[in-house]
Formats: sequence, C-alpha cells, structure tokens
Amino acid sequence: MPLVYRPARLEDLAASDALVVASINELTIRHGFGPMVMPSPPDFQLFSLKGDPDGLWLAEEGGEIVGFAWSWVCGRLWFLAQLFVDPTRQGQGIGDALLERTLEHARKSGAVHKALITFTFNRVSQGLYIRHGLFPKMPVYFFNAGRERLSQTLPQAPLRAVAIDNSAATLTSLGEIDCRAIGVSREKHHRYLFDDLRITGILLYDGNDLVGYCYVGANGHIGPLAVTHAAVLHDAFATALKLAADGSAEKISAFLPGTCDCALSLAVAQGMRISFPMLLMASPGYGDWTQYMPRNPGFM
Repeated sequence: MPLVYRPARLEDLAASDALVVASINELTIRHGFGPMVMPSPPDFQLFSLKGDPDGLWLAEEGGEIVGFAWSWVCGRLWFLAQLFVDPTRQGQGIGDALLERTLEHARKSGAVHKALITFTFNRVSQGLYIRHGLFPKMPVYFFNAGRERLSQTLPQAPLRAVAIDNSAATLTSLGEIDCRAIGVSREKHHRYLFDDLRITGILLYDGNDLVGYCYVGANGHIGPLAVTHAAVLHDAFATALKLAADGSAEKISAFLPGTCDCALSLAVAQGMRISFPMLLMASPGYGDWTQYMPRNPGFM
C-alpha cells in the first residue's frame, strides 16, 4: 500500500496519541530515562482540530498511522506541539514530509515566529528542525519534588492569589500579560484551560497590581505561568509552589526555562530535582523566556 499524507480527522486522534506515546517511551527508554508518558484523552488535540484543523497531519500506510504532526497558531506565533514517527519507520523521510505540511500551516497563518520544545537527547529531530530554520535557544528542565518535603520548607506565599474568572476583563488582562511575557496573546488557550476542571487558574497580585498568572493542576503540576516583568518571577513561582503544596498531590512539578535563573535557584533550594532535560528551538529572534514557564511541550 502507498504511503499517504492527509489531514487528521476526529477518529484519528486516539490512534495518533497511541503512536506518540509509544514513540516517546521508545526514545526515553533508549536513553536511560525509562517510560515517560501514558495514553491520555487527546483533549487539546481535539480542541486544536476544531479551531485550527490545518495544523494536524498524519502519515498512513495500509490504514495504519505511521506518523503524526500537530501544530497550533496564536497570533504571530506558530508552535509545533508534536511530530512523531513510528520508530520502525524512522529514517525514511516521513518526519520531514510531515514537518513540511505543518510549516505550510505557519505560512498560511502569517506567523512571524516559530517554536517547539523537544527532548535534549533527540539529536536526529534537532537536525531536522535546524534544516528548517528552527535553532536551539535554551534548555527547559522538568523539575519535581515530593509535596510533603516542599510543605515543610516553603514560606508563606509572597503574592496575593485570586481565582481566575472567565470574564472579558480577565481575558483581556491575561492577554496583556502573555504579550509582555511571550509576545502573543493566548486567549483561546486560556478558554481551553478554563474548561478543564482538573486545573485551577490564579491571578497573582503584588498589592493591588496584577503582575501575573499561574495554573495549578490537581496532579500538582504548575504551568503555564507568566508575569509582567522578570523581577517578579521568583515571587510568582514561590506563590505557585505554595498553592500546589497546599493541595493533595503527592508530587509537585514544573517546567523551568534555563533563562529563569531565580526560578531555577528557588526550585533547587526547595529540594526539587531535574527529572529530564528538554530544549526550546525557535526561529531567529524568538525564545528568550525570562517571564514565562510553559505547561508542557505540546501546550507550551
């Protein structure tokens, strides 16, 4: 049967997620990190498919999915959320062909900046991305620690935390914070997070001044987190850690960019440890994150 590249459909998402999980775990096991991910409902993929279907592509042969690529666009930013090929079919040009199709998504949308997050040890993929104009920018470390340990040493939250509502005024404020932190508004992605009952959104105030936001999951994971200026990042992350530690999750975790010195220092001082390293790659002129902590490699 010939290899076919086509847009993804709703009925493809579960099988595509299974391919991604298998591909990630094959890679991380091969590099000594053990299996990293488990299958999960493809909720964010579905959200993207409904609102921006041009970014989801798959490679199929004989009715079997052998590759999957997924990108999303917010304003001037195109982000490659996933690009994975069946490990038994790698080296056959499938990844390159899928990337070309998602990059067409960037061209059609008029995106100025392009970015992605990949595993630091995924050398083959990094070469592919460099050939297409996406270059290494900075490491992004996944930190975690036991909640009980954090609870014993964390001081009181330095910033005032107020639950996010879904009002137009709040969305406008979130968009303004995003523009200062990462250069684009992500209003549609905030709307997505509002609908996830497993995640709590928090506005962060220094006195009466709104200086940032964070999201904390029921599983103890922090992110995304963004602030209006880098000087407040330490206090924002400290507040997010306190909020997460006051929950019931066994582990507290976050993705910390290598440019966020104060957050990295705080994480290590509180006994958090690096579980695995990742890498932000981007087009020239983008990717100096000193006011932003991503949620995960797909959501950013």
